Amino acid sequence: MDTSAAPTTATAPGSLGTSLKPRHITMISIAGVIGAGLFVGSATAIDQAGPAVLISYLLAGTLVVLVMRMLGEMATADPDTGSFSVYADRALGRWAGFSVGWLYWWFWVLVIPTEATAGATILTDLLGAPQWIWALAITVLLTVTNLASVGNYGEFEFWFALIKVVAIIAFIVLGVLAIVGVLPGSNVSGISHLWKPDGFMPNGFGAVISAMLVTMFSFIGTEIVTIAAAESPDPASGISKAVNSVIWRISLFYLGSIFVVVALLPYNHVGRGSYQAVLDAIGVPGTATIMDIVILTAVASCLNSSLYTASRMLYSLGARGDAPRAVRRVTPKGVPWIAILASMVVGFLAVIGNYVLPGKIFGYLLATSGALALFIYLAVAVSQVVLGRRMRAEGEHAAVRMWLFPYLTGVVIVFIVAVLVLMAFDKAQQQAIGFSLASAAVIVALGVWLQRRRSSTAA
Repeated sequence: MDTSAAPTTATAPGSLGTSLKPRHITMISIAGVIGAGLFVGSATAIDQAGPAVLISYLLAGTLVVLVMRMLGEMATADPDTGSFSVYADRALGRWAGFSVGWLYWWFWVLVIPTEATAGATILTDLLGAPQWIWALAITVLLTVTNLASVGNYGEFEFWFALIKVVAIIAFIVLGVLAIVGVLPGSNVSGISHLWKPDGFMPNGFGAVISAMLVTMFSFIGTEIVTIAAAESPDPASGISKAVNSVIWRISLFYLGSIFVVVALLPYNHVGRGSYQAVLDAIGVPGTATIMDIVILTAVASCLNSSLYTASRMLYSLGARGDAPRAVRRVTPKGVPWIAILASMVVGFLAVIGNYVLPGKIFGYLLATSGALALFIYLAVAVSQVVLGRRMRAEGEHAAVRMWLFPYLTGVVIVFIVAVLVLMAFDKAQQQAIGFSLASAAVIVALGVWLQRRRSSTAA
């Protein structure tokens, strides 16, 4: 594995490094959208909506494409490791940048214990030993690699992403061969299960919307490339390529693979693992082990990115005076080591809490981040309305331009608000929306108070 970094002479003292290579950014952008939620969470969505889950993924994917387009316009015009937190600051005020930054940091810090526990469960089943040992080992290993250099993060993510891409493409190829009836040993073929046994939309359109709320969280992480690209030699180019390719990535990896699942299997026979169920049906040997390895890779990738993203957002907050000054300290290679350690410690305390605290307490903690991604997307859209108008008035031109501005941006804002309202009336989502609103209210109130305090002090 090549973990060499770009020469550090290009990194100014006290600033982040720029050693992420073009291939790192490319692979992060290609596979950043493939998380463990695709392999695990898709079964729940299919059970809810039936074959019409394809509409759920299409709606959620369209939202992500549009949000990435808006974010791409702002990020190519002014790349920054603080990404949408910085843009919210410039568009809406310091309170908004403070709130978005801390909410996003909190979201990814809570992903660390979730993914560490999921990875530890798989490793315990495969190799034995207590789960807490594996959770500690995974977290420490990825912390060490992140501390070494940003190039190490990029290298690990490159290989994690490559494994995910190869696995999904292989799955789709085998599925298509089974569908057309030319795969030897397959027990299934054709696409009749798209309307059998109960029709394409067996549980109505309401179930499609409920499934969309589940599928939407499978796409979280797509925006990480706009943060990572700031540590590459040519941020605007990397962001532009990622934004322009997000449509085919979602179409291939999500819609393509889910189509294979619902075409080959009855929606009510998928069970807990949709991909494993298909592989079993088409006669692939050792499917349980194969899926364990693929899911473990996805988990490690997500944890790796969680730690990276949380630390960079914390560093950005510190650089703007919205976090303790200490988090701005970097190594000679431009790695924000205190921000990484702080994020890891908080994340691993949550790992311990997952084992020690009663299940409900950790569940409540996790629920505080349940709808935060939608809040972030809403902040991106509102910020883009303000900054987009400002850019156009000043004659600025970004490498990526939002389509049909500002009308399509307005549609996205209305859609996100509608989804949040639907979550409030969905019993399965009520806890997540309630706790998320509570956590957001606390952070926003703190941000407004700090902004007023600074204004009065400056006066």
